[in-house]
Amino acid sequence: MAVPRLKRIHHIAIICSDYAKSKHFYVDCLGLEPVREVYRKERDSYKLDLSVGSVYQIELFSFPDPPARPTFPEAAGLRHLAFETDDVEADKKRLEEMGIQVEDIRIDPLTDKKFTFFQDPDGLPIELYES
Repeated sequence: MAVPRLKRIHHIAIICSDYAKSKHFYVDCLGLEPVREVYRKERDSYKLDLSVGSVYQIELFSFPDPPARPTFPEAAGLRHLAFETDDVEADKKRLEEMGIQVEDIRIDPLTDKKFTFFQDPDGLPIELYES
């Protein structure tokens, strides 16, 4: 049986409850680069394509009244979104200076790499993982 020949992740889609707040978070706080922004009148929905470096892309969607994301206890499905960084400690400090609550830095026992977590405006867990 032949399996698909997947090359890499093309994009990750995130639905937000407050488009302006989430756009500010992903662009101004995390530094992702806007690629294209479209308003789809028939869906009353924005779609913002964001560049993460030059490799991956996040699609930020807005829809009227999306249901809340179950976080605690963790629900089945996507657990979190992780970004690689060169300096977890410096990035943690920058986020905290913007008023974003960041967990204490931990060490991955399997790799000895530093990592930490914080949340986007809708409670989506985001991880910073040191390269």
